[in-house]
Amino acid sequence: MKSRWGVGPLGVIAILLVFSLTGSSVVLLRRPIMGFLLPADAPTWLHVVLYLLVIFPLYQVLLLVYGALFGQFRFFWEKEKQLLLLLRRVVARRPVR
Repeated sequence: MKSRWGVGPLGVIAILLVFSLTGSSVVLLRRPIMGFLLPADAPTWLHVVLYLLVIFPLYQVLLLVYGALFGQFRFFWEKEKQLLLLLRRVVARRPVR
């Protein structure tokens, strides 16, 4: 992973820590956010749609915040740009290279 990402050993540890903290934070925040936005008896499809519209972007923002805190903002910003380009191509229905 070190050679693929172009970071040193401490950078790899920081990146893995950022992914861990972001995932844990989203798991902790998901239930209260979804509970606030939807009643418990809302249909499953509505939970999925709201999850994609709220929690997925929250995960991306938290990646950047934690990445900045651990000195890896540039790494995560590059990954975010790649993800946005991929999503743009999917929405525009162009083939992904």
